[in-house]
Amino acid sequence: MNIPDDPFFAMLARSLQARAGETLQRSLYSTLKEAVMQGQLQAQSWLPGSRVMAQRLSVSRNTVNAALEQLAMEGYLRRDRRGSRVTTLPQPPQGRDCPEMSAASLSSRLQALPPVLPRDTPPLLFAPGTPAINYFPLPLWRRLLDGVLREEGSRLLGYGDSAGEWPLRVAIARHLALSRGIDCDARQIVITEGALEGVNLCTQLLSEPGQTAWVEEPGYFGAKSAFISAGLRLEGISVDEEGMQIDRDLPTPTLIFTSPSHQYPTGSVLSAARRLALLEYARQHNAWIVEDDYDSEFRFSGEPIPAMRGMASNAPVVYLGTFSKTLFPSLRIGFMVLPPALVESAQPAIRALLRGGHRAEQCALARFIEEGHYTRHLAAMRRLYRKRQSQLHEALAQELTIPHRVMAGEGGLHLTVVIEGIDDVALVRLAHQHQLAPSALSTFYLNRQHARSGLVLGYGNTSASQFATAIRTLQRLIAQLQNG
Repeated sequence: MNIPDDPFFAMLARSLQARAGETLQRSLYSTLKEAVMQGQLQAQSWLPGSRVMAQRLSVSRNTVNAALEQLAMEGYLRRDRRGSRVTTLPQPPQGRDCPEMSAASLSSRLQALPPVLPRDTPPLLFAPGTPAINYFPLPLWRRLLDGVLREEGSRLLGYGDSAGEWPLRVAIARHLALSRGIDCDARQIVITEGALEGVNLCTQLLSEPGQTAWVEEPGYFGAKSAFISAGLRLEGISVDEEGMQIDRDLPTPTLIFTSPSHQYPTGSVLSAARRLALLEYARQHNAWIVEDDYDSEFRFSGEPIPAMRGMASNAPVVYLGTFSKTLFPSLRIGFMVLPPALVESAQPAIRALLRGGHRAEQCALARFIEEGHYTRHLAAMRRLYRKRQSQLHEALAQELTIPHRVMAGEGGLHLTVVIEGIDDVALVRLAHQHQLAPSALSTFYLNRQHARSGLVLGYGNTSASQFATAIRTLQRLIAQLQNG
């Protein structure tokens, strides 16, 4: 048996001293593992016995045996009645660093995803899609959540229904009937992790790779990302003051994604005539409409606009909603309303694709809705956002001197400012350095060559007292880019 001599113990002793912050067992394990990996201990060589190692290193034999057993369990050593022997390991792969390999190994579909800036915590000024989270009634929410945990206890710690907690689905069905004109049964509702998971679920349930999806142009890049990652071919459908326009010359779609009540990012509303025409087109071509009811709860004038889902019986529409904008983003609770014809057939797939989670939060949200807190919170936020939108209009008119046009709509959490001829992507990068996080309008287009440039300014998370200073900063940055 070829037993290493004193240099072996000298190496172990030095390493144990250098790893003084670790336990002796962990230190000995790490030292021996590195020695095997780096070739300092040759393959098939024998280690000294555990008793000898314990004596020479002045540690307990139990410590040595525990380290050797862990190495044997991981495959670095083989142990039997004769002792511990170093395993023959293959050479580690040579070549490029891991980050380069990871980028190269991404599928072509994922490499084609539209660029999205990281979300900042806390959110920076003008970040679109972020509500006034400091206005959320946190003490009330904590009380409801505590009550759920106290009354339901450990029952909520296991997996729940894949489609979501029944009390929340019932509460959402009642709310939709009153606020959105949607008559549906709670069994048609599936709870998701936000609207984006709903889009992903629609692609899995209703489409095949290679089929066509129509998306709004400009439009929500989350939906585009979901469709691209599912292998669908995208066709951008122009949006004007009346919303999405049907283009009969384009390939027939399997899915049609639209945000008819408050288009993102233009703010336009899909007119009644176009809604009915889109519904009829979908029926004739066996297509499914994915209706994202974006910002519909925050309409500042007139009556709420009914959802497309409620305009016709047995409409080929999957309706999506989320509480990320009305309550707070990290809640990660959204929902989809399936047409009656899909409820039964989709159940096996839903059970396979979804796992019930966030059960306590779902039950607390059900109580938040049923006890009237949700309606009151929406009313308060509607007043706040109406005032902020008006103040942002005024600030833009006073502070932004470069030629521009504001695309508004009558609600929502953002204004879109069209500024022709600027590099809005570069502008957004510069703005981020000044704690501002608007979105570049051009990134909402599939066809960047025909994209308009500008900024999408979210005011949900930004106090009106900060508007003027922030817009002056943007004005300065635009001049900086234009002057090179």
